[in-house]
This record gives sequence, C-alpha cells and structure tokens, in this order.
Amino acid sequence: MTLHGPDQSVYAKRRNTLAKRLKRAVVFLPAVEEAVYSNDVHYSYRPDSNTRYLVGMEEPAAVMLSRAGSDLDGFSLFVRPRDKESETWTGRRVGIEGAREVYNADHAYSESDTFDVLKRALERARTFYYSPARDPRVNARVMEMVHAVNAERPRDGGQPLVITESSSLLAAMRIHKTKEEIRLMRKAARISAEAHNELLNRLRPGMWEYELEALVEYGFRRAGCCGPAYGTIVAGGSRATVLHYVNNDHQVNERELVLIDAGGEYGGYCADITRTIPVGAAYSKAQAALYDLVLAAQQRGIETAGPGVEFAAVHRAAVEVLCDGLVSLGILKGDAASCLAEESYKPYYMHRTSHWLGMDVHDVGDYRDADGNSIVLRPGMVLTVEPGLYFRPRARVPKAYRGIGIRIEDDVVITRRGREVLSDDAVKERAEVEKIRRRGLTGK
Repeated sequence: MTLHGPDQSVYAKRRNTLAKRLKRAVVFLPAVEEAVYSNDVHYSYRPDSNTRYLVGMEEPAAVMLSRAGSDLDGFSLFVRPRDKESETWTGRRVGIEGAREVYNADHAYSESDTFDVLKRALERARTFYYSPARDPRVNARVMEMVHAVNAERPRDGGQPLVITESSSLLAAMRIHKTKEEIRLMRKAARISAEAHNELLNRLRPGMWEYELEALVEYGFRRAGCCGPAYGTIVAGGSRATVLHYVNNDHQVNERELVLIDAGGEYGGYCADITRTIPVGAAYSKAQAALYDLVLAAQQRGIETAGPGVEFAAVHRAAVEVLCDGLVSLGILKGDAASCLAEESYKPYYMHRTSHWLGMDVHDVGDYRDADGNSIVLRPGMVLTVEPGLYFRPRARVPKAYRGIGIRIEDDVVITRRGREVLSDDAVKERAEVEKIRRRGLTGK
C-alpha cells in the first residue's frame, strides 16, 4: 500500500467508478519491471502511477479491469508468487493470496499467467484500453494476442477488437482531485515548504549545490515524505538559466542567486516548489528588479486562476506582467502590446506558466479540448504557477542582467470560490527572504 496513502476503500471506489464507464471492454495496465541501476543493483521501485491510483500497490503487478461479459469480469491482479528464497533477499511479497486478501482482487494470478488470462478476457470484448508499455517486448506480446483474437472474429461474425488509449480514460478521472487527494497534496506541499525555508536559513557562501540538494531532501524525508518527487534542481548563478539543470556539482558564491526547484512526495502525491534566493544577505539591484518582476507575474497568474477560467489565461496574465516589466527595464524595445504580439519575450521566458500536478509532477490531463480550446479550470484541479526569466551569460541584454535566472513556483488547487495556494508557507516576499538571509548569516 502507498506510504501514508488512502485506505483500500478509496481504491475500490476508483475502480468501481472506472468499471461503470466500461461497456464490453477490458482495461489492462502492464506491470512496470524493476529497473537496474548497475550490474545486480536496482533502483528503488516505483509502480506506474495509474496502477498506484487504482490499487495502491508498491511492488510489480499487472492490473486488469474487465466488463466484457465473461467469468473473468471484475478486478484482476497478476503478481509475483510468494518465494521463500527470493523473499530472504528482497523482502516479503504480497503473493496471490495477498492480492485477494489485502487488495481485494476478484481474481488473482501469478505474473506468468498474465497473457493467457488477458487473451481469454479479450475474446468477448469490443474495446481494449491499453497504453504502450515501456518494455517493447510486452507491447509485442500484446499486439500478437490482439491479432490472434481478431483472427477469430470473422468466423463468428464479431466485430474486430478496437484498441483505445487507456491513459485518456484514467486522465479524465485523475485530473479532478478528491478531498483525500488534496489533503495528501497539502501535506506534501507543507513539508516541502518547510524544507525550502530551512534551506533559506542554512545557505552559506561556498557551499556546494549538492550539499543544498541533500539538505532539502533530508527535510522531505525527516517530515514523512518518501523522498523527492522528481530530480532536485539546485542551480547557482548562470546555471539557473538552464531549465532542467540537475548536475548540482558547483559551489555557490556570495554574489550569486541560487535557484532551488524541489518538492517531496507524500502518500503518492507530489509537491513542486521553486524559490530563487541570494547566497549573500540580499539581492543586488539588478537581481531585485528581475525578482520583483517575476514575483509580480506569479501573483497575477495565481490571482487569475479560479473556477470557470481557461487554463491558458493563467499564462497570458503572467506574460502580460513580464512584458510590461521587460519593456520598463529596457530589456525589450517597443511596448508591452507589441512584446506580446511578437512574442519577443520568448528568448527569456520560453516555457509555459503552469502544468497539472498530482501523482506525477507533470501530471496527466489535457490542456486543450477536442476543438482545440483551452481547458476550463474546475474545482479539484491542481496546477503549478511558475513564471521565470532566464538571461544567459551572452544574452543581448544590459550587462547587469546577464547570467541571472529566476523562477518562482507554487502549487495551486482550484476551489469552488477561487483557489488555495498549497505551498504558501514557503517564503518568497523579497523583504522576508532578505530578513531571513541576514539573520542566517549574521545571527541578527
């Protein structure tokens, strides 16, 4: 079961909700195999998020939901059987009996029976919900099986089995978070915010980026997270202009800013917070000007988010503020309107302001509907708001701004009356940041 996650009644409710949407259909989620780190050493295991969402199981298992009109209808789990010798090395397995007793499977089988059972279930199905597995061998077996099933259809006058993406089916459920899911995300965000605040206090010139990475991740684990929700970014100086910098192997100096993009995972749900703070006691004049601009853009984006608002409107609101500020600072020529129309800001702000957040840091869910229109925000949706500005060392901007990268990111859940900033405990107002930095460096 997922650490700190919901009880089994919640998973059963999710499976029942999904099953009601099926008509002569089978959903199949293949097991995610353990990944090798080196030689015979493995990475810590993480199941597929859809499997975790429907079952809450933390070891390799394939999942099948069937409503095809056969004796295999219901919820099936395909697991590793109990094995005394293997369990001596890697720990107790849930086994076939546990699949029924702990996870309430209607049918439980050994993993070796997966494709034989799946083929039987598909023989009476009209629709097969399946998303390609990471392992091409699994996809080949599945396609071979589908062709075999379809080869029999003309003989009995049946229609061919239609394959449909299971990801869209589950994304439609996962994009709307329940109260229990929001509770877990709030916890993840609060733990992560406290870790960021602790780092703000403990940062010293000359520290290594990996030291800061270790400190923030220690904060996650100490407070109950299973670890980071994604690869922690700690980028000092001009390295902050690399969006997904993960080397974390340089020292930070007193004149630089350091960008920390880090969030913990709690109960299977992610936090995603970014703060950009001075290594010294305060922001320089140029750093402060850019920081205040990014913060104003973020605040406008957060204020814009709410029920009935288009997802794309959050980005537009943030970009409008950035364009106005970039023109005022003399970084862009013309006026804010032309900056927006010509997208002249893009060399310095090249990513989207928001993404969905949930069991994955870039969570499932469409951003546009079938007609190409922006998705409308509804209560229970959780998104990030994370504008930034990035000026590479050789950027064609005033010299004072070169080599500065700033991003500020928070996690926002849409409510019936507006929004809640889940990560609001993480300090970001410039005056408060500088107050903590001075106290941390001088004790005053």
